[in-house]
Parts: sequence; C-alpha cells; structure tokens
Amino acid sequence: MSIGLGTLARIGHLYPSGGLCDFEVQLMAPEGVQFVTTRLPFRDTSLESDTKIIDDLEYHAGLLADAKVDLIALNCTAAGVVNGPEAIRRRITDATGIAAVTTIDAVLAALEALSAPRIALLTPYRQEVVLKEIGFLREHGIEVVDHASQPCQTPLEQAAIPPQSWLDLAAGIASSFDALLISCAGIHVSPVIEALEKEIGVPVVTSNAALLWHCLCQFGIVERPTRYGSLLARTLSHQPVPANARATTLQA
Repeated sequence: MSIGLGTLARIGHLYPSGGLCDFEVQLMAPEGVQFVTTRLPFRDTSLESDTKIIDDLEYHAGLLADAKVDLIALNCTAAGVVNGPEAIRRRITDATGIAAVTTIDAVLAALEALSAPRIALLTPYRQEVVLKEIGFLREHGIEVVDHASQPCQTPLEQAAIPPQSWLDLAAGIASSFDALLISCAGIHVSPVIEALEKEIGVPVVTSNAALLWHCLCQFGIVERPTRYGSLLARTLSHQPVPANARATTLQA
C-alpha cells in the first residue's frame, strides 16, 4: 500500500456539504495520514442548520465505515457546540462501532495542552453562533477576553474569505490573551498560521489544525508538519489509540 493511502491512519471526515475547505486537514497532514470525506447537508450558517446537520448522522457515518476507517471525525465546530460533542460521538460509535471525535473536542484539547484558559476568538460566524460558542467555551473553563467576526451567511462565503483577512482581523484584537482561536472548519487559514503567531506572539489554534493535531495524538503519530504553527509541532499524545485501530499499521 502506498504511504499516501492511510498507512499511518485512515480517518473518516464528516464535513459540511457547502464547505470548500475540506482540503485543509489533508494538506497539513503528514504523509501516511489519509482523510476520507463524506458530506453532511449544510447550506447556510444559521443555528438551525448547525442543529440539523446531524439529522442523518448515522447514515453518513456508515458510509465512512464502508471505507474501513480507523476513526471518524465530525469536522464542523459550530455543530459540535450546538449539539454537544458527547452526543455526536456516541451516535457515531453506536452506529458504526468506530471511535469518533469532533472539532470542538479537538479545540478544547488543544487549548488545554497550550495552557490557554484566556483566549481571543475570530470567526466567520453570525452573531448568534458566536454567542453560542462563547457560552460553550465558558462552560468548559475558557474565557473569551475579546472577539471579532466577519459574518457570513453561507459556507461558500466563509470559504471565499482570503487568508490575509484573518491577519487583518487579528490586528484589531487589543486584549492580552494566552492563545488565538480561529473557529470554523470552513475557512482557508492554514497559509497564515505561522505569520499570525509571529505577529501576535501567542499560539494560534484553528479548527482544522486542532482537529488534525487531535487525530495525530489519538494515534500516537509523531510525524508532524512544519509550516502550520506551534500546535501542530507538539507531539503530546493525550488520548489512547482507538480500540478499533489497525495496531500493526499504527506502529509502522
């Protein structure tokens, strides 16, 4: 098997149907880590759509199970916030027998690993979603000390935001904080993570980078990308390897 075809890990990737940035996790992934994507219905960025995206979760997760993936990741930050990551993981695993993670699980784990209880938040979300996420983070011990948003009505609009715009938006954040969270799996931000860290002097956590880091830690994979910020450079293995994982492959 080619090293590009998941010889280290094959990860099922549940992604919003209207999103265009599902390539980011694969772009940043080390060689041998493969993301296999199935889409969930998502055409606008309302709280209602964030809720309904998992209506047929078991069916779509089952499609990924056909590919014999080792782990299933639901990559929509807002969906995890609105519906609860525990319920999502349970439904996926009950339907497929495969371990599951969500983007918001990864974000919380990343902020914990970075010792970052006080953060600034950038999003492309509508105000109702921003407030929902701020409340969720507060419930999990994370204080959002400042935030800014470039609200979008559709996932297509989110994907169209130029990466440079996130540097411009971050420049308006004046508060002192431990890390900058750029929340949303549907934005193209990977090219500017390092530039952002140099500019603001603290770690930058993006949804896609956090999800990738969390998955690598799940499998104990030490191979790391080198151009996407300090989080992905960390090799902390904070979670056990999923019980269904291909043990011989993961030790290769």
